Amino acid sequence: MFLTQTVPRQREIIEVVLRNGWDYMRRLLTGGKTDEPQLPTPAVLKNILVDLGPVYVKLGQLLSTRPDLLSAAYIEELSTLQDEVPPVPWSEVEIVIRKQLKRPLEETFRIVNHFPVAAGSIAQTHRATLADGREVALKVQRPGIDITIAQDIALIQGIADLVARTDFGQTYDIKAIAEEFTKALEAELDFTREAGHTDQLRRNLSQSRWYDPTQIVVAEIYWHLTTEKLLVMEWLDGVPLLTAELSNENGQNAIAKRKEITTLLFRVFFQQLYIDGFFHADPHPGNLFYLIDGRVALLDCGMVGRLDPRTQQILTEMLLAIVDLDAQRCAQLTLQLSDSAQPVILSRLENDYERMLRKYYNVSLTEINFSQIIYEILQIARNNKIRLPSNMGLYAKTLANLEGVARTFNPEVNLFDEIKPLITDLFSRQLLGDNPVRSLLRTALDIKSLSLQSPRQIELLLDRVTSETLQWNLSLRGLDGVRRTMDDAANRLSFSILVGSLIMGAAIISNRATTSQLSYVSSVLFAAASLLGLWLIISILRSGRLR
Repeated sequence: MFLTQTVPRQREIIEVVLRNGWDYMRRLLTGGKTDEPQLPTPAVLKNILVDLGPVYVKLGQLLSTRPDLLSAAYIEELSTLQDEVPPVPWSEVEIVIRKQLKRPLEETFRIVNHFPVAAGSIAQTHRATLADGREVALKVQRPGIDITIAQDIALIQGIADLVARTDFGQTYDIKAIAEEFTKALEAELDFTREAGHTDQLRRNLSQSRWYDPTQIVVAEIYWHLTTEKLLVMEWLDGVPLLTAELSNENGQNAIAKRKEITTLLFRVFFQQLYIDGFFHADPHPGNLFYLIDGRVALLDCGMVGRLDPRTQQILTEMLLAIVDLDAQRCAQLTLQLSDSAQPVILSRLENDYERMLRKYYNVSLTEINFSQIIYEILQIARNNKIRLPSNMGLYAKTLANLEGVARTFNPEVNLFDEIKPLITDLFSRQLLGDNPVRSLLRTALDIKSLSLQSPRQIELLLDRVTSETLQWNLSLRGLDGVRRTMDDAANRLSFSILVGSLIMGAAIISNRATTSQLSYVSSVLFAAASLLGLWLIISILRSGRLR
């Protein structure tokens, strides 16, 4: 039990929560009476996660990808979390690297820079040169981080067990969410997964009809050196996109270059989202690099998302519904995305979307913030207790990051002009597929099959109708209670008639009784009527349906 354990880490967590003034968790942790669950303010939640350390900062970063759970204020605050921590000394990092290599360090690398170029909560990155002269980046797992994460995962699950006992926890299935987050944390400890994601992304982006694949770069993985705790990949020489200096060209060319890069990014990510169904889910400014040769690189594939074809189709239609400001269609598409079985009041959902979209009626399409609308759609779904798949959070966060970077890098970007030709192409692809000739042939075969089968089916139907052999099988559910109620009512009515008849017969006999035998019969009838009447009254009272 979480509360009965007294390990130092748990006491530290409780102290941090109490110090930052989260009253609800104070009552919950101390076993007091709790009211409706209340999250701390966004700033307080961020402070709690920072005070708890790097693992909880990583948890906050994962939470920032779930706008289906948290409001925009929380998402915005948690998105600013940075997991930069003091680097581990080279003497400790060297031990990890040597354990992961099959050959001695000196034979594998010609040079290894002892000072990391970046340090995070899970790993830190060093620049190195292979024995054959190729420049590489070494992503090394921090020593002992796996033990720390295992301990913190147990605590996260313990807190989830407590919150799951509340209505809030049951409504949002807190235990399932905690399990999802802990799996994501555990996955980050296996660098071979990130390496696999990087390879898949590079293959997917190596061909496209929307952009020039030679202008987008994803680092090559050196699999013969990569392990669960060591990731060795191609070194990409460049700077974060937003810090790239394009002013060395003349003004007009610099503006054109920014527009070209913005278009490239939109098309690269739209292909990932709506065609490949596998996307880089963390395109923040630090992961988008402008290389010295003028190309753009995607870094850090540790966080990726997946969309199945059905979800891709729904989200494509959702984009069109947003452009048309169609509240009714947005509501219908939201229900199609939902993975919860609880009933939803469709009219209320449509009214919520109508109020939300109304403020965009007089706004130019070029000024509409699409990612903000998607966030608001997820918020409305959450308010209506509609549970959406978790990948919707990654989808919304990816679009928000992409749009934010694009508008910062190129303030003159016209988002609608960027996506309009892509949406047209997407709908064409959904109608005809990747191979229009094959799709048309398949459709022709279906029409031929239908045309051959339809006359025979119609003939069978008419034959059954004319021969009176057509039968309808109807199955009505939920009528057992009605049937039992009607049976009870009929039985009570019969008993009432019987009781009344006995009383009337006894009264007639008693009025005309001339012998003692008739008087005796009259008394027996009165007694029987009284007993049956008393039994009927008791059964009605016991049923609770007297009123």
